[in-house]
Amino acid sequence: MTRIDAKFAELKAVGKKAFVTYVMAGDPNYDTSLVVVKGLPAAGVDIIELGLPFTDPMADGPTIQLAGQRALEAGMSLQKTLQMVRDFREDDDTTPIVLMGYYNPIYSRGVARFLQEAKTAGVDGMIVVDLPPEEDDELCIPAQKAGLNFIRLATPTTNNKRLPKVLTNTSGFVYYVSINGITGAAAAKAIDVGPEVARIKAATDLPIIVGFGIRTPENARDIASVADGAVVGSAIVDKIAAGKSPAEVLAFVKSLADGAHSA
Repeated sequence: MTRIDAKFAELKAVGKKAFVTYVMAGDPNYDTSLVVVKGLPAAGVDIIELGLPFTDPMADGPTIQLAGQRALEAGMSLQKTLQMVRDFREDDDTTPIVLMGYYNPIYSRGVARFLQEAKTAGVDGMIVVDLPPEEDDELCIPAQKAGLNFIRLATPTTNNKRLPKVLTNTSGFVYYVSINGITGAAAAKAIDVGPEVARIKAATDLPIIVGFGIRTPENARDIASVADGAVVGSAIVDKIAAGKSPAEVLAFVKSLADGAHSA
């Protein structure tokens, strides 16, 4: 059982929904980013998605693209991202960490080496947005064998014919992308998301976590009420981009967590 599996079992036992956050590792710099990441659990975050900075983030909107640029310009790398996980684990051995990004940096480092380093650092799972199920032998299967969850994205265009393929070899949870398009786009609506979550739940026992388009505590509550939890990324990254202090960012995160946990 991974930390992700344990976290969902813990939440289920007390009837709570999961609150998941995304932040870009190293944005705006290593030290500030680490303070924010270390503060997330106390702000109510159940699972942390840590973005891997990459030069060509094709699935991301301007908010996340700019966060990646800031991180790269500040000297962030895959190696330093893994170091950030190690630094986080010095104080917290229970909160799950999921690395989210693109395959190129992992491929460049070497899959076997990356998986060994990630597991040793304390990473629990991965979301790699540009590796479809047809490429499972590249990273997904080796990751599962290394004891890491491989989390897949489902979208409004994932029809019933495609869904079983998407769910094959997926573990940890399913990340449902609530809207078509890039990150940070339109607002997610529970009335649209609910039937889609139910459709996916009919095909898997995994928790369904919904992300994209969630920007307020009310949004987080409404979406969590029709799923197993909610993910917020761009709205938090916007606060970092605006130069808010870690304390201000974490206060905002707590308001979102309170919203999701009230569902």
